[in-house]
Amino acid sequence: MSDAPLLQLEDLHVQVEGKEILRGVNLTVRKGEIHALMGPNGSGKSTLSNTIMGHPNYEVTKGRILFEGEELVELEPDERAKLGIFLAFQYPTSIPGVTLANFLQASLKAIRGAENVKPLEFRKELLGRMKELGINQEFAKRYVNEGFSGGEKKRCEILQMALLNPKLSLLDETDSGLDIDALRIVADGVNQLINPEMGVLVITHYQRLLNHIKPHFVHVLVNGKLVQSGGPELALTLEERGYDELLQAHAVPAGA
Repeated sequence: MSDAPLLQLEDLHVQVEGKEILRGVNLTVRKGEIHALMGPNGSGKSTLSNTIMGHPNYEVTKGRILFEGEELVELEPDERAKLGIFLAFQYPTSIPGVTLANFLQASLKAIRGAENVKPLEFRKELLGRMKELGINQEFAKRYVNEGFSGGEKKRCEILQMALLNPKLSLLDETDSGLDIDALRIVADGVNQLINPEMGVLVITHYQRLLNHIKPHFVHVLVNGKLVQSGGPELALTLEERGYDELLQAHAVPAGA
């Protein structure tokens, strides 16, 4: 179904360890669209991104996740990645003993097929992307995220995104832990990669990231439900008014 949306969530309910977190989410992302998902702590934003990516701790109890018209719920995370879905983590983990170059090469082989990733061509592509994103080439020799600052970790996530060239990019609080300069650098890297064939879902608490990555649509998630959707102006309203009114209006009854 070539005319199908990239991502379509239909009445999505998700629980973690028996507790319902998402309570009927509907969302559609098409090629070339940038969607921002905002909401207070504990609203279910990271649950949504992890569920789309197929994290085993998140159980879909009702509803559907469609990617280009194909149901994802039964697919493993690596199968979803091969379809063209990428998740940039809020807290990238360190991998001692594995260099960044080797990690990225293994990631590409998993997505493209080992026979399609030649060492010399990969190194040329890697160094070219690092130059474009302003990442010191010495980082390729370092262990993944070992001793990296918050900004360096996030830039390496964007480097992985650049090499994988996904159809759908999920950016889970990419601004978390970044100062203003690091935020701008990371956002500039993302903007270089966004193209008319890619859909993007940016998850954030704050308007400040959206000053750099301009969304077409903004959605507000509160207590596991999308309670508002609109254009970029909605993020400005949230910045001004906060989430307290929405939390009170959409409180979950005790025992629910």
